[in-house]
Amino acid sequence: MTKLTVVCWNFERNGKGDPAVRRAADEILRRLEPDIVLRQEMLGADAKGGTVFNEQCQALGMRGVLGPGACTAIFYNPDEFDLVRDWSTDRTPGFVLPPTVITVHFKEAGPDSVPVNLASYHHAYGSAQQRQLEAEWLTTWADKGWTAPDGSQIVLPLAAGGDNNSCPEPGAPGDLPLPTLSDIKDRPHRLHRSRRGPDGVRVPDTEPDHTIREAGLEDIARYWAEKGNPSALARTVNGTATHGPDTRIDRIYVTTSLLPAVIGVEVHEVPLGVSDHHVVVWRVNRSALADLLTNFAIFART
Repeated sequence: MTKLTVVCWNFERNGKGDPAVRRAADEILRRLEPDIVLRQEMLGADAKGGTVFNEQCQALGMRGVLGPGACTAIFYNPDEFDLVRDWSTDRTPGFVLPPTVITVHFKEAGPDSVPVNLASYHHAYGSAQQRQLEAEWLTTWADKGWTAPDGSQIVLPLAAGGDNNSCPEPGAPGDLPLPTLSDIKDRPHRLHRSRRGPDGVRVPDTEPDHTIREAGLEDIARYWAEKGNPSALARTVNGTATHGPDTRIDRIYVTTSLLPAVIGVEVHEVPLGVSDHHVVVWRVNRSALADLLTNFAIFART
């Protein structure tokens, strides 16, 4: 069985302007042999006509699309995927840090197969209300129509990954517990990661996760853990004395039609000197994905 690899990584401030740190990050990604990279914090990648971004594409041997404001990006393997559409020129309301969204064809499935929308996003750092708004707008990318070759109207599947700056809703066996807010010693950060509950008491913010899953997408780590693989729920950010315990704020969501192609989810830890976030890795059964994308009935608009 051959596979594709999709990774999601918030590489801290794109290396903070240090080429040596960027090279270390490139090497981490190369070892994972990704076919799709959903990146956040692309700070400075657009400088000097995109010189840094182009260097990063070349280092990975991939093509890429840099989103508005160099906030996010998507890299893809041109041997596996053809770019169909770049949505970055479309208005993306509601985001502090605009997402990168593209539509691609998986070559193995053939040119007449269902394309896939890919999104890399970074939810707002300092406002639970803003994150809620952004999560709602993110779900609109799971509602994009497409006319299949047979004339039927379908809804494109979506794979979206990013830094949610909030916790997943409880319920997955083995998931990290929600932080006790009193353990977050930095008071502004405590505020940023929480919201007022119905009784007026502040609680950890889990609403973005609830919203995205309510729209028919699933957290692939949660899905894979429920299949008996709890290691998929590993931390993606280390705990600190000021900012509280380990958290799983980096997640990949897919429309449920794509779940049969999931064959693995893992978290690849990286040294703190490289980034403050770890890498979420999704392994995809390529033949299963190809079969899914040629079955128009799965994606028919109802």
